[in-house]
Amino acid sequence: MTELLVTVDGLVERLDDPDTAVVDCRWWLEEPERASREYRAGHVPTAVFASLDDDLTAPSGPGRHPLPTPRAFADRMSRLGVGPRRRVVVYDDRGGAFAARAWWMLTALGVDAAVLDGGLQAWRQAALALADGTSTPAVADWPATLPDRFPGVVERAQLVRREPHVVVVDARAPERYRGEVEPIDPVAGHIPGAINIPYAGNLTADLRLRSVGELRDRFVEAGIVSGDRTVVYCGSGVTSCHHVLAMELSGLGRPFLYAGSWSDWCTSGEPVETSS
Repeated sequence: MTELLVTVDGLVERLDDPDTAVVDCRWWLEEPERASREYRAGHVPTAVFASLDDDLTAPSGPGRHPLPTPRAFADRMSRLGVGPRRRVVVYDDRGGAFAARAWWMLTALGVDAAVLDGGLQAWRQAALALADGTSTPAVADWPATLPDRFPGVVERAQLVRREPHVVVVDARAPERYRGEVEPIDPVAGHIPGAINIPYAGNLTADLRLRSVGELRDRFVEAGIVSGDRTVVYCGSGVTSCHHVLAMELSGLGRPFLYAGSWSDWCTSGEPVETSS
């Protein structure tokens, strides 16, 4: 499976394949514990549940959702039956806003992973059955040796001294970028020099990814020419992964991720801009 997106029909064809793992990545900011309840109430058959807070985030580090080490992440995925020998499909119910974080982490470590286009809504719209309860998968093997950190990550210090040709993209909603509102972090605004491309614009009204051409036009019109000259961030390094997915789909290549994102920057004493 080399595609970055999988359709509902494509996933149905793979559900009985023992080499395919499905991961439910739903999450609610205001009620994090709701995700596991919703999973137990109904999920794509064979899917396991990955918690953003417990499985995709370290206990401490820069930002609200710091990255775990690759080894810690691999250990969590191993217990969920997810490993590099299986094809992995991740989904949520927000157009991939949270599933893209798991997709990015998996693919950064060389795992063959894709996002379910349209997520759980598309599955329901196809009138396909849901499973309830939980799954108990067999433990998956990971290599004994993994990198010390995820590749493709930019730290705050590197961002401060970035070259002029590097485009920094803020994936949050426009009002948060402009500093008009800040419902989560202690300081409003954005990184000086960053441009605003809200991740939600990557999606159609039914929460599917826009066409390759539409995605490419969106980034190119904003002045982005390639992923290796781009850094993406959001509030805490989660929804910015949606831009990594969208840029790869568009053929522009994988941008760098500022994993600490605004929650790290705004508490560091670095300069802050407001307005557009």
